[in-house]
Amino acid sequence: MKAILKKSIVLVLILISFSFYGQNRNLDNFKPQDQDGVGVFEVRKDSVSTFEGVKVRVGGASTLQFQALDNENSGVIPLGEVGSNFNLATANLDLDVALYDGVRMHLRTYLSSRHHPEPYVKGGYFQIDKLNFISEGFLEDFMKHATIKIGHMENNYGDAHFRRSDNAQTIFNLFVGNLIMDSFTTEVGAELYYQCDSGFLGMVGLSNGKLNQNVKVSNGTTGGAAFLAKLGYDKQITDDFRFRLTGSLYNTGYAQSVYLYTADRAGSRYYNIMQSATATSDNFRSGRFDPGFKNKITAVMINPFLKYGGLEVFGTVELTSGRTLAESDKRKATQYAGELIYRFGNTENFYLGTRYNTVSAELVSGDDVDVNRFQLGAGWFMTKNILMKAEYVAQKYKGYPTGDLLEDGKFNGLMLEAAISF
Repeated sequence: MKAILKKSIVLVLILISFSFYGQNRNLDNFKPQDQDGVGVFEVRKDSVSTFEGVKVRVGGASTLQFQALDNENSGVIPLGEVGSNFNLATANLDLDVALYDGVRMHLRTYLSSRHHPEPYVKGGYFQIDKLNFISEGFLEDFMKHATIKIGHMENNYGDAHFRRSDNAQTIFNLFVGNLIMDSFTTEVGAELYYQCDSGFLGMVGLSNGKLNQNVKVSNGTTGGAAFLAKLGYDKQITDDFRFRLTGSLYNTGYAQSVYLYTADRAGSRYYNIMQSATATSDNFRSGRFDPGFKNKITAVMINPFLKYGGLEVFGTVELTSGRTLAESDKRKATQYAGELIYRFGNTENFYLGTRYNTVSAELVSGDDVDVNRFQLGAGWFMTKNILMKAEYVAQKYKGYPTGDLLEDGKFNGLMLEAAISF
C-alpha cells in the first residue's frame, strides 16, 4: 500500500510540473530531446540568457521493441532458443533545472530497464555557462565560449555516444542496436569545453575512473583517475553542407576496475541472443563485445561526420588497449563503423540507412577474434516526439576456439522499435 501511495504522489507531482512548465519548456544551452536534437553533438554555445528564475523542465522517454531474431553456433555448447515477441518496455525520467543565470542541472533516472526492474539514477551534472554567481560579468569574455560540467555523468569520450540508445532515449539512434564495442561510462568528474566561432572545439576532463563509487582501499589506494580530451572542428560550411571531425582520448593509469565497455547497466537491445541453453540468468549485454580491459586503458576514437542535403555519413575508428589486474602486458582491440543515411521528406521525417561495424581483438586466452555486424534501417518521425523504426541485423563471430559458446556463432533477423521522447 505504501509503495502504491508513493508512486501515486510521484505521478501527481509530475503532472503538476507539466501544468506549471508546459507553456515554455526551452532552456538555455540545452539539447532538444526530440527530432530537433538529431545531429546535435555538444550543444552550440549561446550566451544570450532567458533566465527569469528557477525553472524545472520535466522530460522523459519510452521505447518498445518487437524482436524476431534467430541465433546459432557450432553446436558444441547448445544455444538457448529465441522466438518472436515484444521485449520489456523501457522508460526514462529527466529533470533539467535552470538554477541561476548560466547554471543548469540535469538528472536522468531509468524508470525501467532490461537490467533493473526498479528505478535507479543513471547520472547527473551541473552545467555552468556563466560565472555571474561569483560576480556579475566574471570572466565574461572567456565564458562566451566555455562550458563547465561537473557531476557523476556520462563522459564525453568520442562522438558515437551522442548517437547511441540510452535506455529509453532512442530517438537519436537511427538503428536499434548500439555499436558492438559500446564505449559508454558514467564516472564522477569534470569537463571543460571551449568552442570557437570558427568551428574549432576542444574539451579536457578528469574523472575518478569508477562506475561504482566507494572509498574501499585496494593495493593501497581507493583508485586512480581517468583523463579525457577531445579536439575537433564542426562547421556548417554552406546551407546544405556540414562538416565535423573530432578525435578523442580516454586514458587511465592504475584503476581498481574500469567499465568503459561494460558500464551500460540498461542492457543491449538484442535480448537473450547468443546465450547458453543452460544459462540460469540473462546476459543483459548480449550481442555486444567486451575486450575485458579493466586497467591501464588507452582508448582513441576518431569520428568524421558529413551532411550534404539529406545525405549523411558518420564514421568511427577506435583504437584501444588495456589489461586486467592479473595481466602484465596490454592487449589491443580495434573497432571500425560506418553509417550512410539518407533523410527525406518535408522535415526530413523519413530516413533509410545502413551501418557496417567490425571489431578485432585479442582475448585474455590469446585467441584473436573478429565480430562483424551489418544493419539496414528505416524510420519515420510521425511527429518530432514519436519515431517508428525497423532494422534488419546480421552479426557473425569468427576466431573463437573450439568449445566456446561463440564458436561459429551468428544471429540475424528483424527488429521493430517505437520511440517516444520529450
